[in-house]
Amino acid sequence: MALIEVRGLRKTYGRTVAVDSLDLDVDEGQVVGVLGPNGAGKTTTVECVAGLTRPDAGTVSLAGHVPWRDRGPVTRLLGVQLQSSGLPAKLTAREAVQMVAACHDDPVDPDELVDRLGLGPVAGTRYAKLSGGQQQRLAIATALVGRPRVVLLDELTTGLDPEARRRTWDLVRDVRDAGTTVVLVTHLMEEAQQLCDRITVVAGGRVVAEGTPDEVVAGRSAATTMSFLPTAALPSGALDGLPGVVGVRRAGDRVEVTGSDDGVRAVLRALTAHGVEPAGLRVAASTLDEAYLELVRTTSLSTAPASTAPVSTVAEESR
Repeated sequence: MALIEVRGLRKTYGRTVAVDSLDLDVDEGQVVGVLGPNGAGKTTTVECVAGLTRPDAGTVSLAGHVPWRDRGPVTRLLGVQLQSSGLPAKLTAREAVQMVAACHDDPVDPDELVDRLGLGPVAGTRYAKLSGGQQQRLAIATALVGRPRVVLLDELTTGLDPEARRRTWDLVRDVRDAGTTVVLVTHLMEEAQQLCDRITVVAGGRVVAEGTPDEVVAGRSAATTMSFLPTAALPSGALDGLPGVVGVRRAGDRVEVTGSDDGVRAVLRALTAHGVEPAGLRVAASTLDEAYLELVRTTSLSTAPASTAPVSTVAEESR
């Protein structure tokens, strides 16, 4: 059984369907990324897992607990950093971390965590006087200080400079290696590639792809791009319709072909048959950025407006 198990999750706000029949599994000890465009339902899903929002339908299990019902056990095992996290304006950064640490039996040393996140120089500064990036790092510190079994991180490094981002990534890796399960909501493909064992892509309130970052890239229709300068005239349409070839286009004098690895081999065979050599041949695997954009665009084109019909009540476990 997964540590976090979401089945048929649905949440509406008025006539807007934020999440629609979403399923999600998170195994213990993993960093699982949740990717998707604005309004895809990522934050709503995380809030339901945290028990901060109650869904209209579906079930959520967090280590066997229903988050919005079993508040005591869930609070002890969960750390949360959300985009809208806020603290009392007069509380200093150090006091905020110490306050959260005092609620746990075996917390991380607050001063050590404050220093690790680069907050040492502003540890005595009141929350209201911290910059946006410093407030973000403080939210991360309060999420992690209790050594949670599970931590939910929403837009982890938004507003952080490159040095702070790298420092935070290192901390997340260390937390994962120490046994904490991490659910990471992010818009940054590099962050997902660097940190995540698995990713789930959400669009239109539904999961449209999941797997390791490499599996998601390999699963797109044009996982490989090749380009070359033909050494002789190539008959029109000679490469169209070859097995594994998704698209062929001209970019100046170069020919660009997108498709699978099988498509690359088919193109090379076709060029040989026509007596053409691929000068300046370049072959590159697609990036997670490209796979993500293809998934989101395809979903946007194929998904009809979400239904606003009445929904069923939350499953029995939530009552």
